[in-house]
Formats: sequence, structure tokens, C-alpha cells
Amino acid sequence: MNAPLPPEVLKQHLIDPEICIRCNTCEETCPIDAITHDGTNYVVDPAICNGCMACVPPCPTGSIDNWRLVLKTEAYSVEEQFGWDELPGEKALPDTVSANSASDAEEIVSVVSNGGEDADSASAPTPVFSPSGATIPPWSAAHPYVNLYGHKTPAVATVVGNYRVTDEDTDSDIHHIVLDFGNVPFPVLEGQSIGILPPGTDAQGRPHHARQYSLASPRDGERAGYNNLSLTVKRVTEDHQGQPARGVCSNYLCDLARNDTVQVIGPFGNTFLMPNHAHANLMMICTGTGSAPMRAMTERYRRRIARGTNGRLMLFFGARTQRELPYFGPLMKLPRDFIDINLALSRDAAQPRRYVQDLIRERAADVLTLLQDPNTCIYVCGLKGMETGVLDALRDVVVQSGEDWTILHDVLRREGRLHFETY
Repeated sequence: MNAPLPPEVLKQHLIDPEICIRCNTCEETCPIDAITHDGTNYVVDPAICNGCMACVPPCPTGSIDNWRLVLKTEAYSVEEQFGWDELPGEKALPDTVSANSASDAEEIVSVVSNGGEDADSASAPTPVFSPSGATIPPWSAAHPYVNLYGHKTPAVATVVGNYRVTDEDTDSDIHHIVLDFGNVPFPVLEGQSIGILPPGTDAQGRPHHARQYSLASPRDGERAGYNNLSLTVKRVTEDHQGQPARGVCSNYLCDLARNDTVQVIGPFGNTFLMPNHAHANLMMICTGTGSAPMRAMTERYRRRIARGTNGRLMLFFGARTQRELPYFGPLMKLPRDFIDINLALSRDAAQPRRYVQDLIRERAADVLTLLQDPNTCIYVCGLKGMETGVLDALRDVVVQSGEDWTILHDVLRREGRLHFETY
């Protein structure tokens, strides 16, 4: 049994800047706003953090799962953490620490040094699920490999394809980029992501941080049987306020030529994974480049059609216009009895604005059938703002049938069957 912490000792929660990919998941997840960031690091304020662990399960890299025993009067400040390039080592606690015994203090140190997942497990609060989706994968999901390559030892991949997948006459410049790893082991699963290290330095002269991209290809490669993968990347030319801004990594990737090499870290992600058991249904809801993991899952199902093990596929795909919808041509060539496709176009002059949540309501009967099937998993990927609309639409479908959405929502989360990946 783990010893209690002495009153003057703090088990301080820290984020490893060498592993963190600055995806903002931890800051969005923290229920008490203990996590913040600047242009360099994500940090935890020791004066606010209560060790609730809500931020740990959603972190795709595990960088959030770090802890140090320190005297409360010597806790690492937010300002100190902002200046770190790597985590500090363990500090030796002074002999005067009034632990129950010397052996107890040693036990505490050994537990914390093993990482937050096991640290002080006897008294640690139960992890808090995110308000929207699951923090565990479906029960039948394959085992993912994560963090095989980091900032100090990235894998090197070669560009073997770079294709624009939206019409040339649109402002939405989205590319399908294929990276080959040759003989370098890089096992991935649908729903995982990788980090790309763009060359150059930022305004402070530091190397650019990695940017995270979801895989657009299935586990056996963009080209089946090859050690490669694909990404769906939108060239960023303006910020969220519409002001001109050149995205460092997106422009780097979209400008790559065949035979260029890229530094890759990861893979990341152990929850947004597809089920593996026969006849599992997938309901996929996405916008724009959020189509990447949906393409990977759909292609996985397409390649095993002959086995007869697939369940139903239902896709809700949103874009401003048809010309700005990535992969529109290949998507329309898929057999209608293989995937149920529903396109929501919000800027089509020929029809009223429609969003994915509108189509969910329009297809209420079929959506409800899938929701009631325990073999159904739901995946949502796209802009952060779509979460509320999708959840409201699913709730409306269930409530209108006379069922309790609160109960079903809780079941979907606990069983790893409702997943959100938004940005």
C-alpha cells in the first residue's frame, strides 16, 4: 500500500516538452483551467492543479503523464516551465521531511518516478471522462503502438506522392500526401496520427514543434502491403480571424515534391480506433480534413469486402461546396450497398445551407437503428464547433423515439463507442 504524502510535499504534475506535440487536448480537457500555454510550452499551474487526472487519458502522446515530488515551497512555477526544453530530473527531498518514516518517503519517490498512471493509486481520484466522447477504444480494437519515434530520434520517410484532392478553382487547397518508410518499422492503425517536424526555427530561434496529422490510410498501407501511409493536409493561408497567416507545417507539406524526405514522430493515439470484430457498424461524421480517419476506416472495410465480415457504414460528410470536398470523386465510386453517403453542403448556391447535424436529423430512423445496435461505433472528426451540433442531433434522434439519450450517451462513452477528434 502506498504511503500518504507528507503535508509539505507536493506530487507536481508536469508536461514533457520533448514529447508534447502542442495539440491543446490537455488544456481543453482540464476541468479547472490548470493548464495553459505560450508559444513554446504547455504547462500545469501547481497552485490550481488538483490531480484529478482528467487530462491524462486523452493525451495522444503521454507527455502529460509526468510527475515530480517537490517541497510545496519549491514547486516549479509556470514561468519556469515555460522556459524548459526538457523535464528536470528528480530532486532529493531533504532529510527533514516529516514523512511517516524514511522507508515511506522512499516508497513515494519510487511510485511517482514510475509515472502518473500508477502514482499514488490508492488515493488517486477516478479519471474523468471527457464531456463528449469515450476515453477508451472499442473492446475489439487492435493494440496500437505509440511513441516509437520522438523529437530526438525521428523516423525519416520519403514522399512518394503529393496530390491536390480539391478542385483547382477553389480556395480550399487540400493535398493527399503519401509517405514511405522503406525498411523503418512504423506500424499504425486507422484512427491514429503522426507528428511532422517542419524544418527551420520559430521567432525565438527554436526548432519548430511537431504538427499532428491524422492518418488517411489503413493499417496495411496506402498501397496495400507496403510500409507507407497517407495524410490529408489543408494549406493554411489565414488565421481563425481571416487574417493572412502562412501555416508553417501545412505549407511545408503541401509544397513537398516526390523523393523529398520528412522527419516523422509517433505514432500517436490509443482510443480513436476502429473495432475489429466481425459485422461492426461505423457511423462516421466529419468535415473537411476531418475526413482523413474516415477514409482510413472506409478503405480498411473496402479491402475486406470479400470476407463478408463488414457491418454497415454510414457517412455524414460536410463541406462548403462539392468542389471543396476532398476525395469527392473516389467517394462517389464506392458501391452504394457498401457505404451510405450523406453530403452536407453549406455554400451550394443550388440548395439551402445544410450541415451534418441537419442530415443526421433527416436520416433519424436509420441513425436510430445504428445507435440501438451494440455493434455500432461512432466517430466524429472536424472543427471543434461541430461537437455540440452533432451531440444535439443525436440526442434529438433518440429523444424523439421515446428513449433516454442521457443513458445511451453514457453507455456509448463507457463502452468506447463514441469518439471525438476535433480541433
